Amino acid sequence: MNLANRITLARIFLVPVVALVLLMHYDFWSFTINGQTTTGSEIVATLVFLLAASTDGLDGYIARKRKIITNFGKFLDPLADKLLVSAVLISLVQMQRLPAWVAIVIISREFAVTGLRLVAAAEGLVIAASSFAKLKTVTQMIAMAALILNNFPFSLFGFPFASVMLYIMVVATVLSGLDYFVKNKQIIRVTD
Repeated sequence: MNLANRITLARIFLVPVVALVLLMHYDFWSFTINGQTTTGSEIVATLVFLLAASTDGLDGYIARKRKIITNFGKFLDPLADKLLVSAVLISLVQMQRLPAWVAIVIISREFAVTGLRLVAAAEGLVIAASSFAKLKTVTQMIAMAALILNNFPFSLFGFPFASVMLYIMVVATVLSGLDYFVKNKQIIRVTD
């Protein structure tokens, strides 16, 4: 197994670690600012989440640079992304920091795009991630980190950064999903 695929596997193994730290609430210390509490476990979970999220670009970069792109990697990389995003979204719903409808919209988009990619793969086509989809990924990671941290450090200034990023994340996710389907409409065939 090559280095890029090992990094992708490491991201998958970090998914339950992030969820466990988030949901077990190890409150070894916490602080409250403007009525919003952030715990030490949430800071640790954010660091692990950002570490896992950062491996997404790293594995692709290494695979392209070393010319070690494999079918296994093409399958595993988007799966790892969806597992990480879904686990954090569901954890945030459990923590009551994210409305369930937001998680449903985002996870539904992820499944829909995966379905489109599977149809394309059956036709021998590969749908590469667009620039818009990469922007969507960045907004998701920033929004989820801000939500995990309960808007810290922006709560110091009374600025609802996490809430603003939540809506930017939803809009970017929906628009990037529509972009995939509009640009690849020829792949979808309606048969009688």
